[in-house]
Amino acid sequence: MASKTGLLPYKIEVVDDDEATVTAHAGLPLVIETMRKLGVSAKLDAELGIRQRNHGATDALKGEALVLLMAAGGECISDINVLRADKGLARLLGSELPTEEVLRTFLYAFHDDKLLDEARRQRHPDHVAFIPAESRPLQGLGRVNIALSHAVAAHMKLTSATLDHDATIQESHKKQAMPHYKGGRGYQPSVLFWAEADLVVGDEYRDGNVPAGMGNLPLLQAGFSSLPKSVVRFALRGDSALYEDAVLKWLADGDREVGPKGFIGFSISADMSKQLLSACKAVPDEQWTLVEERAHETAWTAEVEFTPGNWPKNAEPLRYVAVKFVGKQLDLDGKVAIKHLAVVTNRRDLSATALLRWHWEKAGTIEHVHHVVKNQLGAATPPCGRFGANAAWFRFALLTYNVLSAMKQLALPPSLESAQPKRLRFSLFSLAARITSHAGMVVMKIGKALDHLAQLAQSRLRLSELLASA
Repeated sequence: MASKTGLLPYKIEVVDDDEATVTAHAGLPLVIETMRKLGVSAKLDAELGIRQRNHGATDALKGEALVLLMAAGGECISDINVLRADKGLARLLGSELPTEEVLRTFLYAFHDDKLLDEARRQRHPDHVAFIPAESRPLQGLGRVNIALSHAVAAHMKLTSATLDHDATIQESHKKQAMPHYKGGRGYQPSVLFWAEADLVVGDEYRDGNVPAGMGNLPLLQAGFSSLPKSVVRFALRGDSALYEDAVLKWLADGDREVGPKGFIGFSISADMSKQLLSACKAVPDEQWTLVEERAHETAWTAEVEFTPGNWPKNAEPLRYVAVKFVGKQLDLDGKVAIKHLAVVTNRRDLSATALLRWHWEKAGTIEHVHHVVKNQLGAATPPCGRFGANAAWFRFALLTYNVLSAMKQLALPPSLESAQPKRLRFSLFSLAARITSHAGMVVMKIGKALDHLAQLAQSRLRLSELLASA
């Protein structure tokens, strides 16, 4: 019978913390165990070098706390208080999580005003935008991500690497944030994603006013150079931000000084210059091949004879594949809307249609990463106005993505291999459990039905056995 008050028949009794023998986050410790088993936590201590004293939380514990916070759905530093209030979780972790103030100070340590001042002094007189060098802790955090990718790749025995590149807008209302091309203010970090491994292998934090096509070669060189030696086949996909002379010439040079030697198959959306547009329009109708029928347009493709005027005469010409989108309805002037795009590539093993489909797969990889990292892992909310601290926050979000990806691929059951963070929280992280002690060991007790659905015990066993045999 329903209560006259409309409330369910239970009451709330607030007890002292030492009586709280339950947790609402029984699955979260698996995130920390994944980090420690794959060497991420040890690498945080070895690479960051922020902690100066022998007391207080280590760099690893602070880094673990930020990853745990983001995995649990936190969007700002103060959200750590929700996890700190879960005393049962603290018992499982073996210690209390760092305070909000400790984590904020930790992030501030990634910022260096001198690097921003130096970048301003060195920028071109006609330029407003600049890309500062990274602080030593921020560089160390990048190496932590690379070490994780090597560990995962070793377990997966990967030999191919397709890197997808894209920039994203990170909105911010801080006064230090710069205007971006969409009309707001914020930052515009670039990300490099290893598609086969489902891992981020590079990123560069940038102010919002930095053009997406500015100075991308160093990030690409660092990303390819960071891949494990087991990788012998390389590829790159990107939008028109990569349509730079320096990038194209580096990719086309198999004897490149920086990065892997040999062939890097690539596809990059080309800038539609007047000359390229004229070449696309000059293609006869009979040479266009149907790609697909869409709701409001039809996509066609054709090979285009085109060489940029600044392309070296002794270099092999690149291949240009045009795309023509023909509208299915007349526009306001009574004409059929036609739009031309083009992709430049050095791949000649695929037909024009197959190449476009391979190129368009990028929308399901790097753009998916941007969505998950910003909307589910807290990267959309820079914590402060300090550039380096915001860069670290964004990179920790990427590290969280990689840790969860590793956990899904190496430990979780097949039913969760493609789960996004929001599903992991509902199915695994938010398990309720009672915490007890037996023979000096902390014991987590969860119901049979819950463990059957989450397979937490089996996931821990898989993680342990996998790494024991590595």
